[in-house]
Amino acid sequence: MRVVIVTESFPPDVNGVAHCALQTARHLVDRGHLPLVVAPATAAGTGPDALAPCPVVRVPSLPLPGYPQVRVALPSRRVAAAIAEHRADLVHLASPFVLGVRGMAAAAKLGVPAVAVYQTDLAGYARTYMGAGEATAWRRIRTVHAAADLTLAPSTAARHDLETHGIPRVKLWRRGVDTLRFGPGHRDPALRRELAPNGELIVGYVGRLAPEKQVELLSGVCGLEGVRVVVVGDGPSRAHLDEALPGAVFLGRRTGDDLARIFASLDVFVHTGPFETFCQTVQEAMASGVPVVAPAAGGPLDLVAHGRTGLLVPPRDATAVREAVAALAADPALRALYGDAGRATVEGRTWAAVGDQLIGHYGDVLAARGLVVAA
Repeated sequence: MRVVIVTESFPPDVNGVAHCALQTARHLVDRGHLPLVVAPATAAGTGPDALAPCPVVRVPSLPLPGYPQVRVALPSRRVAAAIAEHRADLVHLASPFVLGVRGMAAAAKLGVPAVAVYQTDLAGYARTYMGAGEATAWRRIRTVHAAADLTLAPSTAARHDLETHGIPRVKLWRRGVDTLRFGPGHRDPALRRELAPNGELIVGYVGRLAPEKQVELLSGVCGLEGVRVVVVGDGPSRAHLDEALPGAVFLGRRTGDDLARIFASLDVFVHTGPFETFCQTVQEAMASGVPVVAPAAGGPLDLVAHGRTGLLVPPRDATAVREAVAALAADPALRALYGDAGRATVEGRTWAAVGDQLIGHYGDVLAARGLVVAA
């Protein structure tokens, strides 16, 4: 099967859309299919794509104003040309909003089936950054996804949002996690001594440092006696968080085995953002055997079993976050119980398993079109 993955982000970008697109391409190659990726050019112009599992076509892009880490594709004929030249059997649209709109239009013009993967709460971001524009964001989302043969939502909350806003043909497709890379065995006593030299309980956040993530909700946790807050990530809120989180350790952006070592060395993981359609970092913390505190909204509702693998708290409630962390800090046995249960919960959620589910969705779309494609 020849698949073109049109994605709004791709490595070396570090975010959920980029990571999922990469894992999708890898799995398709592993199963003998022929993917091609179309993505915005990086700040360096192109690539580096030497480690990509398949060819990558880069489209000219510009940095998003006020958030230069995010690149937005410019109008280009390369999208349609790439789909046609690859002789695509199917187009996979990863979090379509700008580049994905062109991918959808090209697929429709060429008569190629399209699967749209919903990954980003753009309406929530519109509220955060503009104070308005939510209705406009949903109109754009509806235009793209309604034209797709199938929309895949990463969580039951995301599926409900899509269906409530009139998106047809929506099914669930959750995300995988690398349970070999992320695991309790990577806990590092030397790293723990470096981060918490006085034996403090280590509470971590991993993710982008941006307004919609509301990392400042950890301010109360910074005031807990015997607790050290560790923040992993980068973004436009970095300078603000220096003041908002006194005493916190900022490690910057980390990836790969280094990130896995940090995850496993935490005592508690806290996610603060209320706009997550899935929340991969919660799943990576669970795979690492770390109890989780997260808002009772969006993707975490599917991931965190309250009172079994962690604690769900009201969104945007700094006091609730502080109290949840304090409760876990006071009970080592409970932390161990939640951590073990979290690891057991995600052990079967490998990228291979969810990748095969995705290929099954592709097959359903092709069959509905009356198309038969060789494996």
